[in-house]
Amino acid sequence: MSSQSQLRESVTTLKKGEGLGGKTVSLNKPKEKPAPQKPVAGAFNHRSIPSSEFRRFYDRGDLPIAIEHGPQNRIYWKVEIQQLDYHHYLPIFFEGIREKQDPYRFLSVQGVFDMLEKGGAKVLPVIPQLIIPIKIALNTRDPEIVSITLKILQALVACSDTIGEALVPYYRQILPVLNLFKIKNKNLGDKIDYSQRKAANLGDLIQQTLEMFEVHGGEDAFINIKYMIPTYESCVLN
Repeated sequence: MSSQSQLRESVTTLKKGEGLGGKTVSLNKPKEKPAPQKPVAGAFNHRSIPSSEFRRFYDRGDLPIAIEHGPQNRIYWKVEIQQLDYHHYLPIFFEGIREKQDPYRFLSVQGVFDMLEKGGAKVLPVIPQLIIPIKIALNTRDPEIVSITLKILQALVACSDTIGEALVPYYRQILPVLNLFKIKNKNLGDKIDYSQRKAANLGDLIQQTLEMFEVHGGEDAFINIKYMIPTYESCVLN
């Protein structure tokens, strides 16, 4: 038998409709596919909190402060606040606002409020040095740290008539995280949000801070806020 004859006998001839290829319908069960999971962006996840220069300076004893214990602890300043070199000390205290451990947290935050209250014209020239510590604190995305940073920003704007305008060029560094958390108001229905008593509601704090930026920031403040936070509505124009 020739090789061609053997080849023809080994090939099974199929009739129309008997083959497996080209069919549009199959009775075979499809393979199970894993259910797709929603991607998690992690925009609100806490970031790692780098140790601050404030902690290092305090541990070395290089800061003119101590804790005055009493019914309510407060800072004891070893020198008059007005005598301090604001260019040196104010950025260090701003570094500490991202600390979550006492006494660093208490001393840095209260120290900032004390220096802003009595700083007057000495605060304005230091603004460029404060932006990076503020940005780092906001970028931790820790609600507690973001809240205290917002309160400090409000005190910063209120301590001098010129500081609001001086902050406008730095909105690109300050406002992105505020845009992220602006919608984080708590919706509790009929329940009472007791954090409002302490002004700790993050969405409300952001709204108050933005309004202070607009009121004290001059004629260019609103358009720059609107550029970074499109959902913001003017409290001056409306």
